[in-house]
Amino acid sequence: MRIRAAAAGAVTLSLALAASACGGGSPTGGGSDDSPKTLTYWASNQGASVEVDKKVLQPELDKFEKETGIEVKLEVVPWSDLLNRILTATTSGQGPDVLNIGNTWSASLQATGALLPWDAKNFDAIGGRDRFVDAALASTGAEGKDPAAVPLYSMAYALYYNKKMFADAGISEPPATWDDLVAAGRKLSKDGTWGLGAEGSNVSENIHHTFVFAEQHGAKFFTPDGTADFANDGVVTAVKEYVDLMAADKVIAPGNAEYAQNQSVSDFAKGKNAMLLWQSASANLKSQGMDEDAYGVAPVPVRSGTPGGGTQANSMVAGINMAVFKNTDNLDGARKFVKFMTSDAEQTVLNKAYSSIPPVKAAQSDPAFDTPANAVLKDTLAKSAVALPQVAAESQFETAVGTAVKELFADAAAGRAVTTASVKAKLEKAEQQMPAE
Repeated sequence: MRIRAAAAGAVTLSLALAASACGGGSPTGGGSDDSPKTLTYWASNQGASVEVDKKVLQPELDKFEKETGIEVKLEVVPWSDLLNRILTATTSGQGPDVLNIGNTWSASLQATGALLPWDAKNFDAIGGRDRFVDAALASTGAEGKDPAAVPLYSMAYALYYNKKMFADAGISEPPATWDDLVAAGRKLSKDGTWGLGAEGSNVSENIHHTFVFAEQHGAKFFTPDGTADFANDGVVTAVKEYVDLMAADKVIAPGNAEYAQNQSVSDFAKGKNAMLLWQSASANLKSQGMDEDAYGVAPVPVRSGTPGGGTQANSMVAGINMAVFKNTDNLDGARKFVKFMTSDAEQTVLNKAYSSIPPVKAAQSDPAFDTPANAVLKDTLAKSAVALPQVAAESQFETAVGTAVKELFADAAAGRAVTTASVKAKLEKAEQQMPAE
């Protein structure tokens, strides 16, 4: 990856520190089968905590070992560390055998050449490409190339709202437009509670929401030829509107500027916030003690109130893909593990546990995926979700723009003015951090 010094400098230290923690794949590569009885697996943090994920995953890994004799050594990696850990592994040649990646990173990681391409032979080894939903396959790498990963969990954003808090405030239905959301949020922000939660220091959440806002304005972060264009008027307006939920509208608590992964979910579960914008949150809320009858689920608001294609997008195409490092010492075992994790039975078990939608067609027929909450998610994925750009510099894009939004939230929390000019300046700085042409 060709990264300008300005972009690389911010992560050099964290990458160097992370390198000592990488293990698994052979440093010399070759895809041999020198360790047929073990695999290392980096799983992404999907549940309310790393410990919750271990409880979900370990019984399934034990099942795989019983079936195949292959032990899977699990490490659940927080989202704040995952991308840097993977980038370190791609450059050092020392990483896990199998790993989870955010589906939006697929093209970026594909460009490193470190991941196993899922050509016809590899797809045949796990039951065939046609088992997977087309929309999920579309977020597995650059168009026209063999996918760099296989879909594992599919997700979409939804609006979760506290039914009792809405009733107490005299609000009869969830907001359908952003104006409605602000109006409801102002009614609900009182007596120590707030209308909406956010995670201002969560770079991934920042880019997901601002991408959707930009889509609703008809704005793009990249030109058709793939050139970064972060500071155009539409993107600036979209980013400012999102940060203004704290800075101007006062429906998000200033303290949320420092929130990291899952903190807004925790506040919602505890009744500190009346609304939450989150990916497939039901399992996470349940693990934090919130009864599913206590909240409703609705589509994320849009500008007109009517979700649909084009500018009415109300979610990015969210999801987790499963990848294999090309230099694994156990290629056959790695493919067997991917086949196991994407089997109809395991897809049902895992996606139930995480309240996500199976990207494997046959698994979607289970009644568990027909709940009201899942109906909203499936409908969003089918009709009004848009994939983030599948460009080689996508991971740098997420980091640069997500960090710019983080800094703007910090300004809002500190009482510094968030203006069109200040937003534009942050986005221009982010654009300068993108890879050289």
